[in-house]
Amino acid sequence: MSEEYKVKCIRCGACFSKEDVVYTCRKCGGLLDINYDYSGIDIERVVEAIGEGVWKYRVLLPFAEDIKPITIKEGNTPLYKCGRLAKSIGVDELWVKHEGMNPSGSFKDRGMTVGVTKAIELGVKGVACASTGNTSASLAIFAAKAGIPSYVLLPKGKVALGKVAQAMMHGAKVISLRGNFDDALRIVRVLCEEEKLYLLNSVNPYRLEGQKTIAFEIAEKLKWKVPDRVILPVGNAGNISAIFKGFLELKTVGITGSIPKMTGIQAEGAKPVVNAFKEGRGEIIPEDKPETIASAIRIGNPVNAAKALHAIRDSGGVAESVTDDEITKAQLELARQEGIGVEPASAASIAGLKKLVKMGEIEREEKIVCITTGHLLKDPERVIEICEAPKEVDADVDLIRKMVK
Repeated sequence: MSEEYKVKCIRCGACFSKEDVVYTCRKCGGLLDINYDYSGIDIERVVEAIGEGVWKYRVLLPFAEDIKPITIKEGNTPLYKCGRLAKSIGVDELWVKHEGMNPSGSFKDRGMTVGVTKAIELGVKGVACASTGNTSASLAIFAAKAGIPSYVLLPKGKVALGKVAQAMMHGAKVISLRGNFDDALRIVRVLCEEEKLYLLNSVNPYRLEGQKTIAFEIAEKLKWKVPDRVILPVGNAGNISAIFKGFLELKTVGITGSIPKMTGIQAEGAKPVVNAFKEGRGEIIPEDKPETIASAIRIGNPVNAAKALHAIRDSGGVAESVTDDEITKAQLELARQEGIGVEPASAASIAGLKKLVKMGEIEREEKIVCITTGHLLKDPERVIEICEAPKEVDADVDLIRKMVK
């Protein structure tokens, strides 16, 4: 990609330099987006690109060719065709894009490779984030790779142990906050401004540039055909916005001819985007005390809500919520019918698909891609809670033979 792009406010249209450390519009407080001159994009450099993962699509990323990326081979995650699960749900064609197969175990690596690369380009002294877990793990890993300090704020007692362990192992300064994710984000934004740290939550528009490559991989693995619908969990609402942008870019440059219906799923106990969508509002009403077993989407005030609502509405999609019980059932079914192990939040996409099919919102003949965002081993405690415990027996072959029969 040439260095010619704009950092532009989606609300008032104000533009900022690529050298600016800016996360939201300084004039109106709106969200920012990276805008390219698509007339200069060579389609062949996208379709015929050699390599794999996020940086394969460098022509649609905001860096000059001489910028060396901070990468751990993220992206290039599998797209599984799930015939047994499709049949049980009542749809003809279901694919699962398993983002838990990224190096740190979640989709966050896609955004973090771009975000930390930008941090190095800007010459900042360190990076920071608030997190429900996955962002902190990914941030710590990429900061370690880059050789810069990282700081993460986590809501005390609300983050799965596997994610905390990753952040600690990779050298992040971990701060456990007596509060929720929204409190952590509020505080870390102030700290980043005052201490000259680079904020790498998804309010940072460069993060979303990496995450949009999910759309590129889906289209490419389907022979540059676009599915009818993409369903994914919604927490801080950056991923659905990013994937929508990716599909929009493919259509804009002439590689594809349509955009899938972007369908966002939230937990019943944390659904500000769903409420705003159903009530026809352009802004959310934050939820003070979000609660769900799906810790990765336990967010009451998602910063990218405005982008997410636009993505859903502009693509003809919907937003729906599911209960914790529905999430748990979907998590078990995905593992036991298709061999795909995901953390609870990931299973929200499958639970949402099941619910929307029953409601008549999704038609059987649609080609559907569900995004699963994190690996099963991110939250092993939940696995122990929902599965039958191992049976303890004496070391006697006859006794065990009876159990097997």
